[in-house]
Amino acid sequence: MALSLPASAWALSARVSGIEGEAADNIENYLAGLEGEQYSPARLEAEARRRAAEALRPFGYYEPQFELSLVGEPVTRVDIAVTPGPQVVVRRLAISVRGEAGGDEAFEEVLAAHGLAEGEPLRHAPYDRLRNRLAGLALERGYFDSYFRDRRLEVRPWEQSAHITLTLDSGPRYRFGEVDIQGSHIRLDRLERMLNFAPGDPYLAGDLSEYTQRLGQSGWFESVSVRPRLPGEEGGASPDGPEEVPVSVHLTPADRHQFEVALGYATDVGPRTRFSWNQPWINSRGHSLNHDLFISGPEQRFSGEYRLPLADPLRDNYRLQYGLRHRDQDDTRSLESSVELARQWRFENDWVQSLYLRSSFEDFTQGGEAERVWLLYPGISWSRTRTRNPRFPTWGDRQRIAFEYSDTSWGSSAGFFRSTLDSQWIRMWGENTRLIARTGVGVIETSDFDKIPPSLRFFTGGDRSVRGYGYESLAPRNDEGRLRGGRQLFTASGEVQRRVTGNWWAAAFVDTGDAFDDWWPETLNTGAGLGIRWVSPVGPIRLDIAHPFDDEENAWRLHFAIGPEF
Repeated sequence: MALSLPASAWALSARVSGIEGEAADNIENYLAGLEGEQYSPARLEAEARRRAAEALRPFGYYEPQFELSLVGEPVTRVDIAVTPGPQVVVRRLAISVRGEAGGDEAFEEVLAAHGLAEGEPLRHAPYDRLRNRLAGLALERGYFDSYFRDRRLEVRPWEQSAHITLTLDSGPRYRFGEVDIQGSHIRLDRLERMLNFAPGDPYLAGDLSEYTQRLGQSGWFESVSVRPRLPGEEGGASPDGPEEVPVSVHLTPADRHQFEVALGYATDVGPRTRFSWNQPWINSRGHSLNHDLFISGPEQRFSGEYRLPLADPLRDNYRLQYGLRHRDQDDTRSLESSVELARQWRFENDWVQSLYLRSSFEDFTQGGEAERVWLLYPGISWSRTRTRNPRFPTWGDRQRIAFEYSDTSWGSSAGFFRSTLDSQWIRMWGENTRLIARTGVGVIETSDFDKIPPSLRFFTGGDRSVRGYGYESLAPRNDEGRLRGGRQLFTASGEVQRRVTGNWWAAAFVDTGDAFDDWWPETLNTGAGLGIRWVSPVGPIRLDIAHPFDDEENAWRLHFAIGPEF
């Protein structure tokens, strides 16, 4: 089809000599729109000279000379040799901001870094950027009556000089007025506590964006619109009244019942299914209720969470969690029921602190030894997850540290002190290399280890810990060779991924770790291998083949998983 197009449909190309860099590129861009068929040779040469001269002016060249050659019949290319001539120099520079913005630190920072200076060659781009930045900053910071008192770029080619005058008169800075919230099914006092500004505060567009984000993160609303009523708009700031900008908030409630079904597969557990029923709000106070059912071959789990937001709904809340869990995996048989009451705080640095009291009853058989235990224990944890592009993070990290304590003096079947640490990091090296590192540490101190349920003992091995070994197959064993679980845990992993093409990546990794009773084991179990990653529309798909260096029975093990890394 391309070969059948007439010559007039082809854009003119240019070959530039005598000048390099951005100036040469700009000439080529200006000439690219010409079509040789539409002009006579004389007119085409004149138009090419005119456009080339115009392309050089933003770089301070106002008296260039050109030698042109037209190539082709009809003409398809222009060869242009440039003699740029003298470059115009800024001889006079007068840039200022008047009005209330004259003392505004944000404007002072812009004026200090505009890139223009007397005695330097003239470039139009810094001048245009400065003018646009000052105008945009005035709107962002509430100087709605601002205007340019002087805005001149005077060029004198015969003197190779330029005079720049730019004076912004900001006028007064407007302040936030009353906030009008419409369409909310949540009590207004809840939404007002989420405000990050108050009537009378200096106007800042970023504050409105942040409030919009906060309302969206609550999960209570399907759509959120937060906008100022500017001067000149109906219901906006009055030109005769105080400089205040009313704010309108329009909300649409989220669906009260939300359902989700997810399917997946991993060599650790085989096919897996998750059913979720979420109620992001169940009353005007913004309480929420979520239920989750997870089904796989070795494990079935039902859990629920009731959340009560407090004064700052996004950062402070109470949570009541409850659940049932059945597990049948290798030497582990367990039926667990649990209830947990937690108080959570989210700090400005995105760390989440949780103080909780957990009660659990577990009927289990581990390594042929059966027990029924009831535990009541408090705990505290700190966690943080940060990620960019959650489907396949190019940057992210996840941290969690927790401490738990139980004592028989208040009726628990066993006393213990348990601490865990998990850390995972993802970083990019350049555009096509991805680095992943993770580690896990766990310790449980107890004199009643036989009464510690499998859910609190340590096991490792499998897709997400030490590849090359079976799922949770690494742990101390009893005299009969059955898994008993460990008192301590250590795992570490390093992985390098390299983009092959598009959404396909190759991976190489080394994992090591073990669960054990006596700190530290003589040797750790280590596996290494290669893998491929495909960032599919439904999430990353991972296929690994790993060699276990400490397993004499198996030379290789295949690991396959679908789902996010965090």
